[in-house]
Amino acid sequence: MLAVMMLVFITGLVIGSFLNVCIYRLPKNQSIISPPSHCPGCRRQLGVLQLIPVLSYLFQRGKCRYCGVKISPRYLLVELLTGMAFVLFVAVFGFQLQTLYYIVLFCALLTASLIDLDHQIIPDQISLFLVGAGLLLQALHSTGALIDGIIGGLLGGGLLLVLAVLSKGGMGGGDVKLITGIGIFLGWKLLLVCLFFSFVMGSLVGLGLVLAKNKDMKTAVPFGPFLSAGAMIAIFYGQKIIDQYLAYF
Repeated sequence: MLAVMMLVFITGLVIGSFLNVCIYRLPKNQSIISPPSHCPGCRRQLGVLQLIPVLSYLFQRGKCRYCGVKISPRYLLVELLTGMAFVLFVAVFGFQLQTLYYIVLFCALLTASLIDLDHQIIPDQISLFLVGAGLLLQALHSTGALIDGIIGGLLGGGLLLVLAVLSKGGMGGGDVKLITGIGIFLGWKLLLVCLFFSFVMGSLVGLGLVLAKNKDMKTAVPFGPFLSAGAMIAIFYGQKIIDQYLAYF
């Protein structure tokens, strides 16, 4: 079992390395396939040994071996986080199709969240990928799951679209598209849990920033990371929360 989990972890590291490419290139409208990975400083193509997740960063001490430009430690953190997330999902849910759902969703949301934090945008490519992949995976599961996913997508997208209109730009179109994809993956029940915690966390952080005098009430705060965090809470604890809530009635 340990060997299997190590393989899962290594797979996560490799996928995390690819996510770093997406995080860097998608906001620039660059292809995530071509050209091959290269140093952002000297533009020199990276060799095989320089593409080994985690180890290449450590051996090179966080610098390009050719020009010496510093490489952000976030590259390393994204790889490690993805690897650990893969292990966690498999440990909790086992080897089943549902685990694949959650891994795909996690990877897309991690990418979207970091791009949103950096650039205050959520690329349409990510949201459209979630919609397409979500519909496909739900259809592979069952007709009932597909219907539940469609309802979740319409409900999430509809609610945030109304908020976007009422707030006159306070809620971005990227958030509307992202929650549509999330809703398809989660279904409408878990979507409600996701939205609840997203708004609670977003409100608390926004209030904290105002009290710290770093922002004012009109300053836009990226909401994608909160939607992503809410989705993860819904995945791991959503059904328990729903069951506990219904037990009171």
